[in-house]
Amino acid sequence: MGMPLRPNTVEGDHMTERHTALRSMHDLGLAAWFGGSLMGAFGVNGAAARMNDSTQRLPMASAGWARWTPVNAAAIGAHLAGAVGELVTESPRVVAQAGVGRASTVKTALTVSALAVTGYSRLLGMKLEKAGNAPVEGTTEPNGQTPSNVASCQRQMKALQWAIPALTGALIVVTAYMGEQQKPGEVFRGMLGRVGMAGSPKGIGRIAAMSAARNRKRMSWSGR
Repeated sequence: MGMPLRPNTVEGDHMTERHTALRSMHDLGLAAWFGGSLMGAFGVNGAAARMNDSTQRLPMASAGWARWTPVNAAAIGAHLAGAVGELVTESPRVVAQAGVGRASTVKTALTVSALAVTGYSRLLGMKLEKAGNAPVEGTTEPNGQTPSNVASCQRQMKALQWAIPALTGALIVVTAYMGEQQKPGEVFRGMLGRVGMAGSPKGIGRIAAMSAARNRKRMSWSGR
C-alpha cells in the first residue's frame, strides 16, 4: 500500500503505525463532517422549524449550529491532515498503479468543493445569527414577514444544507473505492496496466520488486 518497508526495523514499524493513525484521522474526521451536516439539516433545522414562536426559530437553530462549529472544524482539520498524510504515504502507488491517480484527483476535487460549500454555509449562518428574532417559517424557509436580506440567506442555505452531506457522502464512496484499489489483485492489475501489460523487462522487474517488498513486509509482521 505505502512505500516498501524494510522488515524488522524500527523505522518500518514507525511508518506503519503512523499510516494507521492517518487513516483513523481521515475516516473519523470525514464521518463527523458527513454525519454532523446531515444531522444538522434534519435534526437542528427540522426541530427549530417546529417551534410555535416564529421569532425563536432562527435563534434556536443558530445556537445549535454555533455549538457544533468548533467540533466540525476539528473534524475537518483531522480529515485533511489524514488525507494529506495518506497521499504522501501512498505516492508510490499513485505513480505505479493505473487508476489511483485519477481517483485521487476526483477525491481532491470533492474535498475542495466540500470545503468551499462548508465555509460559505458558515458565512450565511453567521448572517442569520445576526438576524436576531426575525420571523421565519423555518431555518431555511422565510415567511411573508421575513426581511428580504434574511430571506435571501435562507434560500441559499436551503440548497447548501444538502450539498454538504452530498459532497462528503461522495467522498466516503470514493474512499471506499480507493480502499478496494489496495487489494493485491487490484494492485497487480493496475501495475500491469501502467506498464502496458508488462510488455517490457523493466516493467516486469518493477512489479517483481514491489511484490517482493510487499511479501517481506507480510512475513516480518507474521513473525512478531
